[in-house]
Amino acid sequence: MLTLTNSRCSPCFSAKTFDATVNPTMSPRTPRPRRTAEHRALRAGTALTAIGVRPRKSRGQNFLVQVAVANRIVEAARLAPEDRILEIGPGLGILSERIAAHPLSKLTLVELETSLATQLEQRFAGDRRVRVVNADFLKADFTALCDRVPTKVIGNLPFNAAAAILTRLCTYRAGIARMVLMFQREVAERIRARAGEPSYGALTVFTALYFKVESHFRVSAGNFHPRPRIDAEVLVFEPQPLPIFNAEEESTVLETIRAAFSAPRKTLRNSIAHALRTNAGPVDETLRAAAIDPGARAETLPIPDFVRLARHLRPLLAGSNA
Repeated sequence: MLTLTNSRCSPCFSAKTFDATVNPTMSPRTPRPRRTAEHRALRAGTALTAIGVRPRKSRGQNFLVQVAVANRIVEAARLAPEDRILEIGPGLGILSERIAAHPLSKLTLVELETSLATQLEQRFAGDRRVRVVNADFLKADFTALCDRVPTKVIGNLPFNAAAAILTRLCTYRAGIARMVLMFQREVAERIRARAGEPSYGALTVFTALYFKVESHFRVSAGNFHPRPRIDAEVLVFEPQPLPIFNAEEESTVLETIRAAFSAPRKTLRNSIAHALRTNAGPVDETLRAAAIDPGARAETLPIPDFVRLARHLRPLLAGSNA
């Protein structure tokens, strides 16, 4: 079994499994001790220390350490031999290993931390299907990452950048077949909320224009290192089968959503008027023409209402941009 070394030539990472990373001397015949959350976190911490990585709170880095959760995430992706996979933020490779264990066409790992990317390159050096890209996903060329489409996207997303990453993935939805992504639970609740619920907002509506949440499951905070303050949640996304707006309407729809949610505590009349820097009168008339109550709040509107409103609001939007 290949063992990787750090700059001091001390063994730090096994190419076989994530479990072997922290205890490479364990004999195959030795009974494994029962692994508590503390034990898993300790092993992950040891692996990170060995390659000189300290999890950064500023980057929202919380490394998944529970194998059962990793298996469930990969199973949700429904991998097939012809699939091309993009994993965002592979970290220690707990998901990467399980993805690579399946027959597939291509696996691209996008990792921001240079030390982790180097370790992953060494770890998968013998697997021609695997490519490691040391880059910030938010700045990387998506078309270069996914040279062929459609692609399935998997990732334990950094908590502080998860919403931005999802927004960028929506931009490239035409090339995505399925997504299995982990978010901080509060963000996940915003994404899958329904009209009228407290968590319903601009992120909900924007995401629903392009993807539907097929399923979701909770992941407790004890499954990560370092342990976050709140739980996480995995969302499984499928592309919307048919767009609910025409391509030429997209920018207008997005502007309408931003304007409607620009002041969540205000009525639609006042929020949109404020966002467009116009009087409330024309906005009131436009809302009534779209059969929408001007006194309603944005968080009460179902997704189709925003599209209908955008079609009526287009002249006002054009005037505000002039």
